[in-house]
This record gives sequence, C-alpha cells and structure tokens, in this order.
Amino acid sequence: MFKRSEQAGAGRAVAFRLAGQAVKAREGDSVAAAMLATGLARCRSTPVSGAPRGPYCLMGVCFECLVQIDGVGNQQACLVPVREGMVVELQQGMRALDDAAVSRGGPR
Repeated sequence: MFKRSEQAGAGRAVAFRLAGQAVKAREGDSVAAAMLATGLARCRSTPVSGAPRGPYCLMGVCFECLVQIDGVGNQQACLVPVREGMVVELQQGMRALDDAAVSRGGPR
C-alpha cells in the first residue's frame, strides 16, 4: 500500500522495537510512518467492538493511531518521532488509567 521513495540524503537508520519485533526506520520518521513502512497498518483495537484502527489523518487530529511508547499508553504515533531503542506496542481495547496520570490531574 505504501512505498518509501528512495531520496538522496535520506535520514540515517534508527533501530527500535515494534510489537515485539526489531525494526528500523529513518531518522525523522514518525512512529506511524515507520509502522506503515514496515507493512503494519494496525495500531490498536477499539474498546467496544475490538475493531482494528490505524493511522488515518497522520497529523494528530483523529486519534486512530494510539499506541504505547516506552510504557506510556495513548500516544499518537503520527506525532512522535522514532528514537533509537524506543519500544512501541499496539493497544488492545481500553487502556487503564494509572496512578501517575491521576496524580498529574489527568482524567479519573
């Protein structure tokens, strides 16, 4: 579906873990772009029906690309650049609130 163009001067390779697999992306790629480049178009499943969701708007408006990054859930994959060694996991259903979010004044 998506094919990466081969441009001169493309960013260096960045290694990270995606859904338990070691993958590489280009420096400057968003997590969502890196996921799509590897062929993974699903980021999460919905809490109600379990339907798969993936990157849609790629600009932070739709919240369809929520993933867990380095242990922090509900991160918009389209807005977070890949970093060396980062760990990205897919989200399944509703994410539980943690005590840290509540103590920061987050939703209860």
